Amino acid sequence: MDKQTEIELQAAAFRRLQQHLMQDRTDVQNIDMMNLAGFCRNCLSRWYQEAANERGIEMDKEEGRVAFYGMSTAEWKEKYQTEASSEKQAAFEVSFKENVTDKG
Repeated sequence: MDKQTEIELQAAAFRRLQQHLMQDRTDVQNIDMMNLAGFCRNCLSRWYQEAANERGIEMDKEEGRVAFYGMSTAEWKEKYQTEASSEKQAAFEVSFKENVTDKG
């Protein structure tokens, strides 16, 4: 496979992941994703922002989220975000500390 085809396939897979998370599974909360997978929509939007910045494209955190989410953070929260239970918050704290410790 040539490099351009590989890049195009990777981009298509990313677009499908984005569609799945932003349109098909809006019921899945970011905290659930973080607790299970160690990343969420916000991570993906940050990685998008960082990739843009690395290429000399100025993009702040909110612009990265709009690019990934297709709407502002406030709009997403209003439409789809629910309050996280104390159990989910506690699990996140444990998971977050483990991830920081593993990477640090």
